[in-house]
Amino acid sequence: MIPHDSLHDTRARHLARRWFLGECGVGLAGMAAGTLFAREGRAAAAPAAEPLAVKPPHFAPRAKRVVYMFQAGAPSHLELFDWKPQLAKHDGKLPPAGLLDGYRAAFINPNSALLGPKFKFQSYGKAGIEMSELLPHTGRIADDICLVRSMQTDAVNHAPAQILMNTGSQQFGRPSFGAWTLYGLGSEADDLPGFVVLTSAKGTSGGASNYGAGFLPTVYGGIPLRTGGDPVLYLSNPKGIDRETQRASLDTLSRLNTLALGRFGDPEIAARIQAYELAYKLQASAPELMNLADEPKETLDRYGLKDPGEAGYARNCLLARRLLERGVRFVQLFHEAWDQHGNLTKGVKKNALDTDQASAALVMDLKERGLLDDTIVVWGGEFGRTPMVQGGSDGRDHHNRAFTMWLAGGGIKAGHVHGKTDDFGFNVVEAPVHVHDLNATLLHLLGFDHTRLTYRVQGRDYRLTDVHGTLVKGILA
Repeated sequence: MIPHDSLHDTRARHLARRWFLGECGVGLAGMAAGTLFAREGRAAAAPAAEPLAVKPPHFAPRAKRVVYMFQAGAPSHLELFDWKPQLAKHDGKLPPAGLLDGYRAAFINPNSALLGPKFKFQSYGKAGIEMSELLPHTGRIADDICLVRSMQTDAVNHAPAQILMNTGSQQFGRPSFGAWTLYGLGSEADDLPGFVVLTSAKGTSGGASNYGAGFLPTVYGGIPLRTGGDPVLYLSNPKGIDRETQRASLDTLSRLNTLALGRFGDPEIAARIQAYELAYKLQASAPELMNLADEPKETLDRYGLKDPGEAGYARNCLLARRLLERGVRFVQLFHEAWDQHGNLTKGVKKNALDTDQASAALVMDLKERGLLDDTIVVWGGEFGRTPMVQGGSDGRDHHNRAFTMWLAGGGIKAGHVHGKTDDFGFNVVEAPVHVHDLNATLLHLLGFDHTRLTYRVQGRDYRLTDVHGTLVKGILA
């Protein structure tokens, strides 16, 4: 277990001793106790360490940053990544009885007829990885990615499944993967948040819980950047306040907060100090970050951006690369558009058109700039879709027993397919990978033993993988 940061230790010490001795009418006893603590080298008046300072992991990492392209709503693995000729052959027929033992779908009757894949598949790259005809750009990076066809999860509805994927729990209040990463490694960005969130389409059903700090100090949570106007609300100074006046005000506020931090040791005070200072720096750095006018036309074309100011998924992918270049530790894109209970053919085709080119462009861009080797790239949603039909003849229900994600970058086996589902894409039959296993493996690539990256709260040590998770060695290079 890595040592808790000094804020965590200081908070317990202050609230347990200093608050009692200083506030409960025993001032002389407090003075005596302070003297004893000082002799032991534990005087608590010293300011807490910088919570976002760069920290070493448990062992040498394969990667030091993450970009997570979260396709919320659950992309259909059967239309995109997992070709099933038998499913096509049995289109319109009832599924085999044994297939449905103990199974309960989210909405449909499990005995609904099977629905064949709506699109053709083809082989891509030297590795010959089979993917949908809808993914020609992802096909161009087939030799750089690892396709995990054996993903599994516990939840069957969007919000709990998204929160489980991102925090390791279906319940609200746990720290997100990005927050754990920032807590463990710190940030290398001087004038930007260490964990940035970019959204397109509808955002996420799970909301801010997908990228929040949970019970960790809030300084580790994700910071959403807006695609229009100020990147962060109220970033610009109001009329009549110039840069010098603002700096003087912040310095005064910082001195007051530092006094309070020295007295109480509350990590939220440190987070507040950090937030004010970061906002001040963002006033200069954010406009430059968000301005894509300096990007060459060939780069914009690669991402499919006709207008550099056009908000959307493609722009967010390009912004993700710019953020990673500037030292941001964790960038997460949320694009909730994949919930095709009906209109499957049209919906999946549109979503692939919106995301395929920019997702692949980000991987190629990182590779050309020498960043892919130590960056983990993750693409996927919260679960898959049923082989059975919903909505008459053109829809699929939620399916948690089997789905597909792809990974690339630092320490990931490239040009590889991991795991296998049955002939209908219903159950995993080879090398299952649970959400907890995936998170354990991603933390391993960042240099952490997932069982030791913990934070003590409510009387016990918590971790991203809770009490689960096994390293998936088959996807490691």
